[in-house]
Amino acid sequence: MKSFFKTFFAALLALLVFSILGCIILYGIANQLSDTGDDKVGSKAVLVIDLGQTYKEQRQESVLTSLSGAKGTSIPGLYETVRLINYAKTDNNIKGIFVKCNNDNNGFASSEELRQALVNFKISGKFILAYGDAIAQKSLYVASAAHAVYCNPKGTLYWKGLATTITFIKGTLDRLDIQPQIFYAGKFKSATEPLRETKMTDANRLQTAVWLNDLFTQMITVIGKARNIDTVLLRKYANDATIQTPYKAATLKLIDAVKYDDEVKDIIKQKLNIEKKEEINFVSINRYADAVSLSKGAHKEKIALIYAQGDIVDGKGTDDEIGGETFKDLIQNARLDEDVKAIVVRVNSPGGSSMASELMWRELSLAKKEKPVILSFGDYAASGGYYIACDADSIFAEPNTITGSIGVFVIMPNAKNFFNNKLGITFDGVKTSNYADIGSISRPLNDIEKTFVQNAIDSIYVDFKVRVSAGRKKSMSFVDSIAQGRVWSGERALQIGLIDKIGNLQQAVDCAARMAKLKNYHLKEYPEAKSLFEKLFNEYKRNTKIVAIKEEIGEMQYTLFKQLQWIHAISGIKQSRLPYQIEIE
Repeated sequence: MKSFFKTFFAALLALLVFSILGCIILYGIANQLSDTGDDKVGSKAVLVIDLGQTYKEQRQESVLTSLSGAKGTSIPGLYETVRLINYAKTDNNIKGIFVKCNNDNNGFASSEELRQALVNFKISGKFILAYGDAIAQKSLYVASAAHAVYCNPKGTLYWKGLATTITFIKGTLDRLDIQPQIFYAGKFKSATEPLRETKMTDANRLQTAVWLNDLFTQMITVIGKARNIDTVLLRKYANDATIQTPYKAATLKLIDAVKYDDEVKDIIKQKLNIEKKEEINFVSINRYADAVSLSKGAHKEKIALIYAQGDIVDGKGTDDEIGGETFKDLIQNARLDEDVKAIVVRVNSPGGSSMASELMWRELSLAKKEKPVILSFGDYAASGGYYIACDADSIFAEPNTITGSIGVFVIMPNAKNFFNNKLGITFDGVKTSNYADIGSISRPLNDIEKTFVQNAIDSIYVDFKVRVSAGRKKSMSFVDSIAQGRVWSGERALQIGLIDKIGNLQQAVDCAARMAKLKNYHLKEYPEAKSLFEKLFNEYKRNTKIVAIKEEIGEMQYTLFKQLQWIHAISGIKQSRLPYQIEIE
């Protein structure tokens, strides 16, 4: 044991020293870079939008930027990116936009916001060109806003439609003698299907087919209009796998032409009216974010914009989570701040803890009595994500937002046989009353306990529907008919009254300003950026933890560990969550 601690602390010290040295080295490099460059945009600039970057709701600050002030190393948030594109419309230094459209690492609703920003930019009369070596369908969706779309002649472009695949691990749990013991309310509430089924249930297959086809319909409608192609043909091309090469895509007008990178750059040079020998002044959106100011000046009256992105969890949560306590306090502070005249909450969440959702719902309901409360939905605003929004004055979502999933589930694993039969581990203990150890993984629930749990789930589900009924001013019977854990696209959510308008975050902010009768205001965004020390410390803690676990159990086992972590995280009587982790191809 002494040897273990000696090795452990030696490794910890070495890692700390290495981290400090690394920071010093990076600081020096960054200083050199920032000293030799100019944070100004320069003349005849072309703004570069790389769809391969993930534009989260808030800016992803680079530690390098914090240490040295180096420009262009942080990634702006989605709304910031949209505003930057809008700013570029009237920036005389920006002559056009170049969209790098290989993979699109953003969700469908986020991609829609980026696309809308590009369409709005075209009003300026400036050019937009898009190019990729391997253009994905979602990338093409955004790129279709450009004046011209090009693909590398030797690149890839498949037009094949959308698909989503679920991994089921019930067989694995059966082999391990682990019973998940699942309880849920809502026939479409399918979050636990991977643990209790070997394939999709009919209800889940139906709901998934509907919303996935909604997303595809939105895609072909937008692309068809932009490229002047009949949507019937676009569906046929996908069904028949007609388009498998960039050449075929160009022949059928899905793109404009096949060209190499240098040929596209020659086209840009012609538009800029510069010589072929000259370098193009490409300015990344990251660098542009550091070079210009989006501030409209200092105003006493404010609109609070609160970004809620990630899983909804009890407690404070991490940077990538929506902690119930943390966000309750943020909303409360905005409610009590007399200078804040309206509150906009941007939700991008698959859901999570029902208790944390209730805390935030309560604070937003109190705030609504004093000032306008507007909700804007991103890629997801499902289950707990919808719970917190349902009492807002107005709800905005994109047509391809995933929302709804009004339902509840709980997982209370029983691993007794696994420990007994696989590991030879047994359990024994003492309790003061019959149900003191309810929920223990060391034994199965009995029939009475199962009734307790199901009653609790049903109660939470009723509360959820009551919240929606009151907030959306719908009858309980109607809410029950559209609830049942069912997932809806934003377009259908509008039709059934779960949202008020199809619109982006800017439109939600504009709505808040109108309701608060504000002509001039300061937009205050929350959560506020963390200090350099907090960033370094949190990053150090996270990396050290991951490295230690991987060294102990190995890379392959780490993947299984993450899956088990997810199962543990969704265990307990608390979940209001999206049907499963959605991946769309």
